[in-house]
Amino acid sequence: YLDTVCLNMVNDPTQFDVLVMPNLYGDILSDLCAGLIGGLGVTPSGNIGTKSAIFESVHGSAPDIAGQDKANPTALLLSAVMMLRHMKFFDKAALIEKAVFSVIAENKILTGDLGGTSKCSEYTDEICRKLN
Repeated sequence: YLDTVCLNMVNDPTQFDVLVMPNLYGDILSDLCAGLIGGLGVTPSGNIGTKSAIFESVHGSAPDIAGQDKANPTALLLSAVMMLRHMKFFDKAALIEKAVFSVIAENKILTGDLGGTSKCSEYTDEICRKLN
């Protein structure tokens, strides 16, 4: 049934609110969804249970670009936004989210996976400037 869910997700993702499935299927579907919104570099993740929660970027460790100042920190920052909302720090979450989206919308200082030429540190510095 995963194939049908994938087809329906691509055709109209608004028809879904919450999907519950085994880990392997969830991993496949989350990668498909990442492609719909710009890639793994912008995809946050949260695993929320009844007693605990973990928030992380969906992408892996990216060993091919490790130490090169190329990684896109958006997924990690948006995962932190999800965590702050979970912790009910809505105002702090909104500030970070607005800064991230503002930098992306300006389309000037972006990492390579977003079509830019900036380093991770330059992109992050610009987000931090928006917070000040």
